[in-house]
Amino acid sequence: MRKTAVVTGASSGIGAATARRLAAEGFNVVAAARRRERLDDLVKDVEANVPGAGKVVAVTLDVTDQASVDALAAGLAECHLLVNNAGGAVGLDPVAGADLDDWRTMYETNVLGLVRVTKALLPKLVAGGAGHIVNITSLAAHVNYEGGAGYNAAKHAAYAVNEVLRLELVAEPVRVTEVAPGLVKTEEFSLVRFKGDEAKAAKPYQGVPEPLVAEDVADCVAWAATRPAHVNIDRIDVQPRAQATSHKVHRV
Repeated sequence: MRKTAVVTGASSGIGAATARRLAAEGFNVVAAARRRERLDDLVKDVEANVPGAGKVVAVTLDVTDQASVDALAAGLAECHLLVNNAGGAVGLDPVAGADLDDWRTMYETNVLGLVRVTKALLPKLVAGGAGHIVNITSLAAHVNYEGGAGYNAAKHAAYAVNEVLRLELVAEPVRVTEVAPGLVKTEEFSLVRFKGDEAKAAKPYQGVPEPLVAEDVADCVAWAATRPAHVNIDRIDVQPRAQATSHKVHRV
């Protein structure tokens, strides 16, 4: 019997790559995000290009909207794997010039969205007898850097939720894993952070020989998710070889 995985933020980047990879691993995947057209394209892509893949179903989801999350949960007969990927960074302001609306946006998606979806799907994860929650955080959850306070704060909070979940669920048949990527070059992450400024969005990747790509992170998720049910991968920190930490990157 194929297991069911739910991936949030699945319309692009790490989320789309993870949905595609999990389908290739044999999961039936619920690809959830706000942009339905992109999700529909993902479904078609998997059906056409991934032989033997599990079924991928597109579900419109806004993790900041309780009614939307409730509808997702109500539409699921079962859930064995939840990948909380929805989130992102907005702005690169110092604390003294912080845009609090940007901070609220990051907290709503990266933290409250994660909690909202986890809370809604946890009963199904427990009922399945071998549930697994994978939270996509960031190197920013563990290493602070100038200009990153809002994103650092949100991802530190997501890390705290991840750690508390593992403590609270230790007696339940549910594994909890954190995947914390470093520099990942995707089509949208940096562009969103810099609010559409393409020149600024390109700068973090300039000169970096080989930044991570979304598929590298999806590979980590798939590896953790396919370990035996008694094996919990607590945390995967994954960076390109050219990156030592958030502020130490080799460029050529």
